[in-house]
Amino acid sequence: MKMDLRVIKTKRNIKQAFIEMLCEMDYEQITVQALTERAMINRKTFYSHYQNLDELLHELQLEMAQNFAKRTKRFDRPQDMDKITREFFLFSEELGPLGEAINLNDSHVREDITHELMNQNWNFPQKYSSPHAQNIIKSFISQATLAIYRQWIADEKKLSLDEIIDLATKLICEGVGSLPA
Repeated sequence: MKMDLRVIKTKRNIKQAFIEMLCEMDYEQITVQALTERAMINRKTFYSHYQNLDELLHELQLEMAQNFAKRTKRFDRPQDMDKITREFFLFSEELGPLGEAINLNDSHVREDITHELMNQNWNFPQKYSSPHAQNIIKSFISQATLAIYRQWIADEKKLSLDEIIDLATKLICEGVGSLPA
């Protein structure tokens, strides 16, 4: 079934306005009224496509998580964390201000995306077959990666992208004990 070009354009305008707003403010500050004004549509048009802002947010999160999953699907988790960490930084940088906004925001926007990504297939060794141990490992990896990314942004990206990827990968995959004395 072919979608109407007007519907495609309208949804694209809504999503673009929403992304701009996410880059400027916390999700909780965005209103349907402000979004429709920016997208230059009326509220009825918005509600003909989405039930509410949460549905629009979920669609955007799912799209982002799926795009990241496609980039990393060939990697084994947690064995290929070096490659996955690299892809996280590259992907976040490609998203530009949206990547920064989502990763720096303490709202449920980032948490929902992280949850989506952490629920992908992981191949844990038998030693870590307990779901509790797996949750700890996933939490460590996601929080450590995010903390490093946030600090890099706070430091105004003084390290190059390659330098931060190398350092993050070393810390996440090998720990601080691997750093030279």
